[in-house]
Amino acid sequence: MPTIFDKGLVSLLILIFAYGPVFAEDASKTDSQKKQQVVSTFSIVAYDPDTKEWGIGVASKFLAVGHVVPWAKSGHGAIATQSFANTTYGPEGLKLLLEGKSAADVVQVLTDADPKRANRQVGVVDKFGNAATFTGEKCLPWAGGKTGEHYACQGNILAGPEVIEEMSKTFEASKGLLAWRIMQALEAADKAGGDIRGRQSAAILIVKEGAGYAGLNDRMIDFRVDDHETPIQELGRILSLKVKRPEKETEDQ
Repeated sequence: MPTIFDKGLVSLLILIFAYGPVFAEDASKTDSQKKQQVVSTFSIVAYDPDTKEWGIGVASKFLAVGHVVPWAKSGHGAIATQSFANTTYGPEGLKLLLEGKSAADVVQVLTDADPKRANRQVGVVDKFGNAATFTGEKCLPWAGGKTGEHYACQGNILAGPEVIEEMSKTFEASKGLLAWRIMQALEAADKAGGDIRGRQSAAILIVKEGAGYAGLNDRMIDFRVDDHETPIQELGRILSLKVKRPEKETEDQ
């Protein structure tokens, strides 16, 4: 019969196996870097030219990821900042978009000015739907991104490149409301393995001119699941309370 010591050793080995790359990376960091949590996640920024909506969907093994990653402004664009997230990328990036800079220009300006860009990851879609993504060479593996028409997907500490591939493929094949297209992309990424550390939080932000509460702001949809065993599924449940899930999607599940 296993002893308490045996069970403890097994638990320790599981932790080392699951988080070894993180521990190894942390060993080379300064104390100030160690204090900053890694916003390891997968996200999608997207634009719908028909409805003039911009949106971000994000999920992570991180408490309340929605308060860090998504930034958007109607008529400007959308930004996802993650992986040792530099949250100044949000407001500064939106200012650059307002000035008329393209998504690629915004990524270039933000990362060129950031001495820790090698640890950063960012995705941007501008007011025209042009998309750009950036993954620093020191982001924890697997890390990478992909752009397509009107969207950019990116992620780090993922199960593998298939997470990004399934997210982008699903978004491209989806129809209908931007919010549900983004949700379907997150669900596909989760099914493909998602964040290798597990699940904890998810969020979706959709902006459209005058579509917020009482028409006084642009936050059409701003839902967050901060701490949950199955955050993406819970986020989908909450979204369905406001916007009905497409019938075909319901039948498929």
